[in-house]
Amino acid sequence: MAQETAQVNTMPLPTSVTPRGVAATELRPWGSFTILEEGRGYKIKRIEVKPGHRLSLQMHHHRSEHWIVVSGTAKVVCGDAEVLLSNNQSTYVPQCTAHRLENPGVIPLVLIEVQNGEYLGEDDIVRYQDDYARTEKK
Repeated sequence: MAQETAQVNTMPLPTSVTPRGVAATELRPWGSFTILEEGRGYKIKRIEVKPGHRLSLQMHHHRSEHWIVVSGTAKVVCGDAEVLLSNNQSTYVPQCTAHRLENPGVIPLVLIEVQNGEYLGEDDIVRYQDDYARTEKK
């Protein structure tokens, strides 16, 4: 009988690819988001939007966002444009651009959001319209 030996790589990952500040899932009135990875200048989230719900019409001063649809249908407003996206389709939201994400479908919308910018805090949101009457924290 052949004897198998397993070699385990014990070298630490470089800090540039080690996840930092990863949070648990956060619930919102429209669904939830989970931070998958965060590093200097970027953050990756998994966002789930309940059928018939939408996020606020908002803008960010310090970050841009890329959205990739994993499942479901996304209705995206970005500036003056409105587009419907389905799985494996994506869009880009430049910083300082009003945008909104909506799930017009009957199944949950799941997407991956990649944020890029110098500041990625959750308080970098200017809300123009909000279905849930949330106000800015002062």
